[in-house]
Amino acid sequence: MLNQNFLAALHHSLGPANVLTDPADCWPYGYDNSRRHNPPEAVAFATSHEQVMAVVGLCREHHVPLVARGRGTGTTGATVPLRGGVVLALERMDKILDIDVDNRVMVVQPGVTNQAVQEAAAARGFFWPPDPTSAAFCTVGGNLAYNSAGPRAVKYGTPRENTLGLRAVTGSGAEIRTGVYTTKGVVGYDLTRLLIGSEGTLAVITEATLKLTPLPETKRLLQAVYRDMHSAARAVSRIMAQSVTPCALEFIDGRAIAMIRDYAQIPLPETAGALLMIEVDGQHAAIAAAVDSVSSAARGEGLIDITAAQTAEETAALWATRKALSPALRTIAPKKINEDVVVPVSHMAELIGGLEALSQEFAITIVNFGHAGNGNIHVNLLVNPDDPDEMHRAERCLERVFDLVLKLQGTLSGEHGVGIEKRDFIDREIAAPALELMRGIKELFDPQGILNPDKMLPPPGPR
Repeated sequence: MLNQNFLAALHHSLGPANVLTDPADCWPYGYDNSRRHNPPEAVAFATSHEQVMAVVGLCREHHVPLVARGRGTGTTGATVPLRGGVVLALERMDKILDIDVDNRVMVVQPGVTNQAVQEAAAARGFFWPPDPTSAAFCTVGGNLAYNSAGPRAVKYGTPRENTLGLRAVTGSGAEIRTGVYTTKGVVGYDLTRLLIGSEGTLAVITEATLKLTPLPETKRLLQAVYRDMHSAARAVSRIMAQSVTPCALEFIDGRAIAMIRDYAQIPLPETAGALLMIEVDGQHAAIAAAVDSVSSAARGEGLIDITAAQTAEETAALWATRKALSPALRTIAPKKINEDVVVPVSHMAELIGGLEALSQEFAITIVNFGHAGNGNIHVNLLVNPDDPDEMHRAERCLERVFDLVLKLQGTLSGEHGVGIEKRDFIDREIAAPALELMRGIKELFDPQGILNPDKMLPPPGPR
């Protein structure tokens, strides 16, 4: 229970209109896009760096847990306040502070949406490469917290490669600036990359200096349909081995294709076992050669059909296949388990084969799609949480999925983060000495452990 002195100081720092304490008002801030929920005791809305410092300072003084939150689009429970305390909502810190065209830089507050950044950058001939599916709603702060990328990461990288510097408040209450304003700089340790992906466990980001990229002159989209996922996986390896890097390389497996066909009546061959969406960008003068190079690599054993869009209408029609997948999944399996594992591209066929075997062994329907160009596979276990036996089988299946991924030199999360959902599996990927170093870093940044406690790192000792 938060004491009255703490609440009075919080009201004084932010103003009564920026603090919620009624349980009904706090309830929506106890969840994210996972199925987990635990309400905070208070919600604090900050609009400036100074207010964030004040809130962190108060929480330190009164030993109150603090969870920073954007729009709650994460899927791993990372913004669920497990210990109650205060949720620091950053959605009102949504300003674009500066756009420096000459240096290809944009400075933003953490609550600005990804889409707002893209629109502001596009008006000046640029874009910020990270483009998660939830771009219209998710915040840049959330993108940084999870290192969330999206399809364009295959060519342009993740937030870590596209963020020059940060302003933040550590759990000890210290104000820090990390990184540089230039595209090169090696002075000191790289705290920018450390904070990006740390899920608010080390510091609260209050400002980010983003590196912008010029918009390409043109794009071309290809859709390649294959007899089976193994043929498509081999094609991905060939595509990524030639000289033209696609700006997007997405894949959908046979079960997903069947769902799309039934849900949206999109014409796809009945024999389709997998599909690749391949987008190439660049200069007008070079785009035809780039399409030819990628198309040549996409051809091979198991290819049923390959189509290249020539007009905006044809492009929209091809992308409609991929866009129909999410609503189809929400309709058929609204409570699915969604994982975002990554394996080296050369191991994708082996991963898909292993997932098919696990699906049969545990009698769990598994649908796979994702960012094939960097081996980031969204593994969806279609389950009914109200069926205890099915959930038990799904939990055993998921453990085996993670074992398979690690055996193939992969990682348990590419962009969704760890949060609560993967926390207890992390010691399978990260050895004890490295985990101890990470716990030490957490203690240096946040000596009282108030920032997003119980997230990312498993507790020390046997599970």
